[in-house]
Amino acid sequence: MLNEFKKFALKGNVLDLAVGVIIGAAFGKIVSSLVNDVIMPLVGLLLGGVNFSSLALKLGEEKLKYGAFIQTIVDFLIVSFSIFLFIRLINRFKRKEEKKEEVLKSDKKEELLMEIRDLLRQRETGTDK
Repeated sequence: MLNEFKKFALKGNVLDLAVGVIIGAAFGKIVSSLVNDVIMPLVGLLLGGVNFSSLALKLGEEKLKYGAFIQTIVDFLIVSFSIFLFIRLINRFKRKEEKKEEVLKSDKKEELLMEIRDLLRQRETGTDK
């Protein structure tokens, strides 16, 4: 059982996932700082000095902190848009690589077809080079 667990834990996909989670957490902290320290103060300034994180509605003894919720939504939108841009960039590079491979394959096919054509012509005319 220990050997099976070792095989599972050391598979490439599991390690890639672990690295992705760690980098994602660090990226989340960066985005949270961007939202809390840069974007939300600017939005608040544009809206007349409103600080979203302190917005709350008092319901009896409890506070409904809708400002923190708004801030979390902005945080999510920035993270998801950043990931979208990153994936889009990666896909663009992949498409370029695929096009290069297709061109190389088609060039090889054309070359092979021209060789076959030349061999057939030689056979028809009975001339050998």
